[in-house]
Amino acid sequence: MQGCTALLPSMDLSMVPASPGPGLVNLLVEIPAGSRNKYEYNEAAGVMALDRVLHSSVRYPFDYGFVPGTLNEDGAPLDALVIMQEPTFAGCLIVARPIGILDMIDSGCHDGKLLCIPSADQRQAAITDLRQIAASQLEEVAEFFRTYKNLEGRLTTITGWLGSDAVPALLERCIKAASAAKSPAR
Repeated sequence: MQGCTALLPSMDLSMVPASPGPGLVNLLVEIPAGSRNKYEYNEAAGVMALDRVLHSSVRYPFDYGFVPGTLNEDGAPLDALVIMQEPTFAGCLIVARPIGILDMIDSGCHDGKLLCIPSADQRQAAITDLRQIAASQLEEVAEFFRTYKNLEGRLTTITGWLGSDAVPALLERCIKAASAAKSPAR
């Protein structure tokens, strides 16, 4: 393990369901909005660890993390961003409502990223689909991933944004993949 680790008690995510209810996900924040530090959850140690510092001047546009109990095509949990008025912190668990997906291919693997609204923020309760988010904000998110991945030498293709109707299929696929990965081989 390189870098530093967060001074938190060990986190066991095995009891955190991917979805606490219909239309909701549990999202574990790894990186607060505005950060250039790339933290990742180290499952073996149960802590947040500094993975690297981004090469460019770009910063995470929103809090960024993953949905526990999921596995995406890239072999990692399903990534998610949450639109917050204030950044939270690495290790914060947020119940969130996915409103769309940034559809992208990263190093040859499909790597969709959920865009979410925190269910605890009543000011954003009426937001149910990414069409309610300013096009400039959506482009800022896409450009962030384009820029930072390209500067790391990774071939990334942003294929566009998908609405909230595309979320259930992706979430179900990632939950099933995680469950299959945990099941003992027959």
